[in-house]
Amino acid sequence: MAGLIGSALDLRLTGGHVVHSLMPEFCDASSVYLLERWLQQENAYLTADPPQIEARRLALGSGFRSAPEWERRLPLGEIVVFPRETPYARALATGRPQLLDAMDEHTSERLTASQGGDPVLREVLRSVSLLVVPLRLRDAAVGVIVCVRGPGRPPFVTEDAAHVEALAGRACVALDNARRYEHERRTALAIRTSLLPATAPEFEGCRIAHGYLPAGQDTVIGGDWFDVLPRPGHRVSLIVGDAMGHGPESAVAMIQLRTAVRTLAGFDITPAELMQRLDALACDTPGASFATCVYAEWDARRHTCTVVAAGHPPPLMRGPDRAAGPLALTSPGLPLGLGTATYEPTVVEVDEPTLLVLYSDGLVESRHTDIDQGIARLVGALETDTPAKGDHPAGPADVTGPEELRELCEVLLREAAEVGSADDRTLLLAELTPATD
Repeated sequence: MAGLIGSALDLRLTGGHVVHSLMPEFCDASSVYLLERWLQQENAYLTADPPQIEARRLALGSGFRSAPEWERRLPLGEIVVFPRETPYARALATGRPQLLDAMDEHTSERLTASQGGDPVLREVLRSVSLLVVPLRLRDAAVGVIVCVRGPGRPPFVTEDAAHVEALAGRACVALDNARRYEHERRTALAIRTSLLPATAPEFEGCRIAHGYLPAGQDTVIGGDWFDVLPRPGHRVSLIVGDAMGHGPESAVAMIQLRTAVRTLAGFDITPAELMQRLDALACDTPGASFATCVYAEWDARRHTCTVVAAGHPPPLMRGPDRAAGPLALTSPGLPLGLGTATYEPTVVEVDEPTLLVLYSDGLVESRHTDIDQGIARLVGALETDTPAKGDHPAGPADVTGPEELRELCEVLLREAAEVGSADDRTLLLAELTPATD
């Protein structure tokens, strides 16, 4: 089991590997505690010997008869406060292993209280040998490994402590790698969540569904973005964009472009002017040059959908009298950040409920499929997978509920994932319904 330490960027799994590498040959029970301040990436304690230490129980394993009860009453993730006089705090403060011929009084009282006075546990507590080894990373203690031997086992000696110290050195590197990875992932997830449209999934004459798939398992956030924004005059704006790449630099550029669009959408300017201003801003934004996007403005009262593209794949549309297919744009436009300032709108009359599909190129382009083939595949999937009512062929008017629209979005994303892509995949569906009055 020791060979598994460091094989996964997961804190609890790594802690479990440490515990199980020590049991049952070396000890009867083992646990790993990590300093809460270290887990939260806070500054070190102001003093070298604080009055108490807060540590989180990361892993626990026991071979005693009451093991299931131990694991239930001593849950993983619990924060435990260790006073200065406990061997755990001493190991952290001094950086040296602590060997005891019996359980310390603080731990004995705490465990006995948690077990409700279990007589078996009391017998174990009177007979154990305890070893506490600090986990040290770059000369700083970040946690402890605790080992316990029960009746019938020899007490721990100095050689045992050296064995666990060697294991602790390897475990510390693995735990630090897992902590850093989990922190970065939480940060990326928080950013991704904050970038999802915060508005309701339904506006006047417009119901939406959206989805996103990262480029790889370890990629949480990249250069794709999408948004749905209310505009003056009961209009609705929909946008999908793509800053080149899917690393942190692309994410920063994407955030700035998305923020700019949200700001510009608050003004009563035309879609073409909005794109021109976005292009000018991208010229001065690092990483935003050659970003692409497609912007659609829906006016349910005037029955018009105005689309402006900046080097982005064309939207797809499907209506009762319109077969699914890419919208013929007046001009495909050039990517943002080139200072072209020449973006022409395409205005489409929409008199019947119509499905509008905006997407990023990762959805239609892969190593084995060019973008035209990918668009054709997406069109075919849209024709095949649109939910139908009864035995009649499906049409956009049939996608009348939010659940059906979400299902269609999930199906299209799932089929795109099966094809495989080296880029992020973003999909935004909008069911456009003209006002009748």
